[in-house]
Amino acid sequence: MSRQDVNRSGEMDVFVRVVDLGGFSAAARACRMTPSAVSKLLTRLEARLGTRLLNRSTRRLQLTLEGAAFYERSKRILSDIAEAERSVSTGEAPSGRIRINTSASFAHQILAPLVANFLQRFPAVTLDITVTDAVVDLMSEKADVAIRAGPMKDSQLVARKLGGTRMAIVAAPSYIEAHGRPSSPDDLAHHRKIAFSYQRAVSGWPLLIDGKRVARKPDNALEASDGETIRQLCLGGAGLARLAGFTIRDDLAAGRLVPVLEDFNPGDIEEFRAVHIGRGGPVPARIRALLDFLAETVELS
Repeated sequence: MSRQDVNRSGEMDVFVRVVDLGGFSAAARACRMTPSAVSKLLTRLEARLGTRLLNRSTRRLQLTLEGAAFYERSKRILSDIAEAERSVSTGEAPSGRIRINTSASFAHQILAPLVANFLQRFPAVTLDITVTDAVVDLMSEKADVAIRAGPMKDSQLVARKLGGTRMAIVAAPSYIEAHGRPSSPDDLAHHRKIAFSYQRAVSGWPLLIDGKRVARKPDNALEASDGETIRQLCLGGAGLARLAGFTIRDDLAAGRLVPVLEDFNPGDIEEFRAVHIGRGGPVPARIRALLDFLAETVELS
């Protein structure tokens, strides 16, 4: 039998039923098969995978380590298939919990004001929002969707573009009054900078010097682990900071922050994306509803 002829979901379904029901006979009744047919199917499956999934005795079945991993993945795949079929065939409204991982700045400035509208549209959906600027592994953190800035590195993730925001170096009027306003990139050496405490996709602060893009490292900086804390430190007059435009647009409009070194700003845009696991597979209705909503409503410029 060729690989194209193998009914993988059918094999997974029988295997999961054997485990859940505790034996071949019970699984055979549930699948309307004979115990012998179930046993042969499991033997073929193990032969195709090249590993033993179950240890069999006359009284009980026991999952091997590989079998336990295959069982968990099979359960998730079968659940996704069932959810995809329900959402297409019956027009079922999105429901269930969505675990979102996002940065503090995006959570406070963009996501939080939109949540009420989303829940009004999809009342059967609940949200679990984790705030961190660190790039986490979605599977180990059990996150459904993450909001990420900068270039994509993980090819296993599916990305939905949400837009881009212009970066700028800013300071509070109180800081400028106390320490002066930098007029050239060389002046940065004499000013306190507020920077992220972890390695970012773009290293340093990009500046346009003599027509060339040059990255200046914010050395001797006051550091923080998230953008919202950096913004608050900057508002308090602690130093200069390079921040995303959407996080400071109200501050700039109100005069709480002012741009500096704009003549040297290369005008770079930081792209934001909503990413999720599942390249090539079905997207649950609840996840699809959130992705569509974010693409429709998020404004970063």
